[in-house]
Amino acid sequence: MDAFTRPYWDAAAEGRLLLRHCAACDRPHHYPREFCPYCWSEDVAWRQAEGRAVLYTWSVVHRNDLPPFGDRVPYVAAVVDLAEGPRMMTEIVDCPEADLRIGMDLDVAFRAEADVQVPVFRPRRPS
Repeated sequence: MDAFTRPYWDAAAEGRLLLRHCAACDRPHHYPREFCPYCWSEDVAWRQAEGRAVLYTWSVVHRNDLPPFGDRVPYVAAVVDLAEGPRMMTEIVDCPEADLRIGMDLDVAFRAEADVQVPVFRPRRPS
């Protein structure tokens, strides 16, 4: 966390997912950068995301010696397509491996890690 990413982490602590959005080309992007990766404009700002995604791909990690991951194995490392368009690396929670499906609908959730809330995704529950 630094001064640039502080708004992202502050929003996560409130249960909100932020993306960077370019005013010049009207495209969102993730991971947070101070410039647009599409048109290189520096006219970018934070916008709240819907918090919805679909599963693009995943892998079940059975061994990871790096803290804090080693205490959580096995876990599902994933790439999701956010409703706004960008892809995001994340973790899928509250879902048995056998139930994972490409294209499944997901909602953002947040897990406490040290001093921050980390965005993770879980299957969308019927409304």
